[in-house]
Amino acid sequence: MTTTADTILTEIIGMLVEIVGDEFLLSEEVTMRTTFNEDLALESIEFVALAELLHHRYGSDVDLMGFLAEKDMDAILAMSVGELVTHIGRVTHASLARAASPGAGAAPAAPAAPAVPSPTPAG
Repeated sequence: MTTTADTILTEIIGMLVEIVGDEFLLSEEVTMRTTFNEDLALESIEFVALAELLHHRYGSDVDLMGFLAEKDMDAILAMSVGELVTHIGRVTHASLARAASPGAGAAPAAPAAPAVPSPTPAG
């Protein structure tokens, strides 16, 4: 089963409602273009709460703090919900692909070398 962008967006909106309250979000329609800083005015403690909820929902592969650490301050301030949705989709797709391929990550076994008799001195 693949996770669609619409499903991820709906789940993130649910997490945001849990964090900031639905009365705040009812005044703002959260879309892929909604920014965390300017539109939602999320504070750092709320990002931590979001990171925790994402971890519980999607596992350790979705690391919000690691994702933010790859960005400079301007990119963090301008980050949209859509960027996070895309990141989650990419990470969960990669995780599903790894889980679906048996033996992924394991090194292939080297073929056994044929036994070669030692040369005997002529004599």
